[in-house]
Amino acid sequence: MPAIKKAPSSSISLGVLPELVGFQLRMAQIAMFKDFSESLGDLDVTPGLFGVLVIIEANPDLKQSELARATHLDRSTVVSVIDNLERRNLVERRAAPNDRRSNALRLTSEGGALLRKIKHKVGEHEKRLVATLSAAERQALVKLLKKVFPENR
Repeated sequence: MPAIKKAPSSSISLGVLPELVGFQLRMAQIAMFKDFSESLGDLDVTPGLFGVLVIIEANPDLKQSELARATHLDRSTVVSVIDNLERRNLVERRAAPNDRRSNALRLTSEGGALLRKIKHKVGEHEKRLVATLSAAERQALVKLLKKVFPENR
């Protein structure tokens, strides 16, 4: 068993946590979300909202139920997310072309303009976070993470 490590700047033992993949993923997520928030704070967009906007942009007329599956969120959560984006005039609901009972989603022109700004800032954020990795290491990391969550290919 590996030696027990101490938390940085603390006398609190973290036990086996530093050796666990899940713990390291969570620490990486915290660091990424913090930097994301600092980078895009003025735009009032979370990583989750960014992902939703990107998926809608890439799939015009996507049904809300399809968005729920793509984002791994339940339908009621997706409804509240879309309500929020619609209030901000970033997304619009339309009757789905082949199913009037379903809503199809599209970015508004305002949503498209905001997403272009966000993508630029996210690109800078991503570069900053992986600056210590070589291109090969970054590719390997992404490949390994996809193995952990294969539905995310």
